[in-house]
Amino acid sequence: MGMTMSQKILAKHAGLEKVESGQLILAKVDLVHGNDITTPVAIREREKIQGKGVFDKDKVVFVMDHFVPNKDITSAKCTQICRNYAKENGLKHYYDVGNMGIEHALIPEQGLITAGELSVGADSHTCTYGALGAFSTGVGSTDMAAAMATGELWFKVPNAIQVILKGKLQKYVSGKDVILHLIGKIGVDGALYESIEFSGEGVSSLSMDDRFAICNMAIEAGGKNGIFPVDEKTIEYMKAHGNKPYTVYEADSDAKYERVIEINLSTLQSTVAFPHLPENTHEIGTFDKIPIDQVVIGSCTNGRLSDIAVSAELLRGRHVAENLRCIVIPATQKIYLEAMEKGYIKDLIEAGAVVSTPTCGPCLGGYMGILAPHERCVSTTNRNFVGRMGDASSEIYLASPEVAAASAVLGYIAGPKELGL
Repeated sequence: MGMTMSQKILAKHAGLEKVESGQLILAKVDLVHGNDITTPVAIREREKIQGKGVFDKDKVVFVMDHFVPNKDITSAKCTQICRNYAKENGLKHYYDVGNMGIEHALIPEQGLITAGELSVGADSHTCTYGALGAFSTGVGSTDMAAAMATGELWFKVPNAIQVILKGKLQKYVSGKDVILHLIGKIGVDGALYESIEFSGEGVSSLSMDDRFAICNMAIEAGGKNGIFPVDEKTIEYMKAHGNKPYTVYEADSDAKYERVIEINLSTLQSTVAFPHLPENTHEIGTFDKIPIDQVVIGSCTNGRLSDIAVSAELLRGRHVAENLRCIVIPATQKIYLEAMEKGYIKDLIEAGAVVSTPTCGPCLGGYMGILAPHERCVSTTNRNFVGRMGDASSEIYLASPEVAAASAVLGYIAGPKELGL
């Protein structure tokens, strides 16, 4: 029996010719990262392990993004711990106010991860980097500490689900709709500790931003990781963002998959996940008008330049609905600057939106857009659990930037077609 993409990467990093599902392996990691919430815990745990410092100053990355700029004294202390440790140990990649961004957009943008590598991060959405053909998964802060110290971690080789993509997305339908459709189909535990491996002729039609959004939410389906094959778009992206060598792995023709799912991209419609689970999906046009109080466009799922661009396109010449708050958060400083240069920020502000510095902010109920009791929000973030963005009685509707922007104009959950497009 052959191996999947993920299994081949794991085998290589474990120094083995072959691995099988369920096998426990000790593998070398190419990148270890954490943020301002998870890293202080990892630093404390690292101090309990024999020795000092990190295994490789170029391969341990700290990104301050969840409560940055700091919202209170506690968050300021957390970043101070990270800042001091990074300086004391000579870390080459420390990102803070002025050069930071949301970690899962920043790390690929900086060229810190490439195809064929093995990456772990103390944040569940580390699976984003599978868009580049890497095996990338989230771990806890104690595992981060062990990886920081040794450059190795234990893994259980996952089973795999193959998702075959066919056709091409319609206009104003994007990667967020693809992953919401998949999660709605298999459920939030449908890929529990499994690798979601995408394939098929439809892959080539997806942009890198689409692929990042899809892999980002593999965890919302319970997945260990999500991964795309490496094609010309992947290689073009990696060359544009760095010069690290990469390795292309392809699944064997006889690789074993627990399930095979086919998705016809050309028939997909704009999709919304209703409260309080990402699996509670409904297509636009299949439900009555639901009035909303807030729209959030951003996050590690949908804060990239194409997301800002389409939001600006839909809001240009229009205005945010009365009594509605529209918050736009570019995912990195580079994206923010490019959006300014292209006029997107001007379009958004003139339409009545507010534009924030890069931060995770409202996604985890941190700051920059907390919901009051009984408020409803359409958000391009990745989770809509009870109390995730504020009061326990508030409601989060997960959607694409296209749906979020249209909803901001109309004041209720809607798609671009309802703007006459």
